[in-house]
Amino acid sequence: MKISGNSFCPCGSQKKFKKCCRIFHFGEKLPNPLELMKSRYSAFAACDANYIIKTTHHENPEYTTNIKAWEDSIHDFFDHSQFKKLDILEFIDGDTEAYVTFKATIFQGAIDISFVEKSKFVKVGDNWLYRSGEFIE
Repeated sequence: MKISGNSFCPCGSQKKFKKCCRIFHFGEKLPNPLELMKSRYSAFAACDANYIIKTTHHENPEYTTNIKAWEDSIHDFFDHSQFKKLDILEFIDGDTEAYVTFKATIFQGAIDISFVEKSKFVKVGDNWLYRSGEFIE
């Protein structure tokens, strides 16, 4: 399901998508890894595979140079998932490395596939990228 610019942002900010995470999807500089986490969740909800790929570190286990196959895999996940809610549980900021623990409430049909993850973000140059994640529950 595509998210319109006038919809509330999937990140839970209570702002319009076009004034919140979508600005990062269109190239606005991310101020910190917490905003990257929230904008990545919103990209999943908005079916923006390009943003997911662009913000993934090359050392991430899912990273591949076969962009078409990676895009197809991400779209398959989009097509079968409803992104219901994002809860930020903890944010540990750092200069070159940061962690965000969150709960993503996601359903595939009637099946709840929600999870809690502690994500690691690393700074490369001036940009933050998603490096890896560890499932907590």
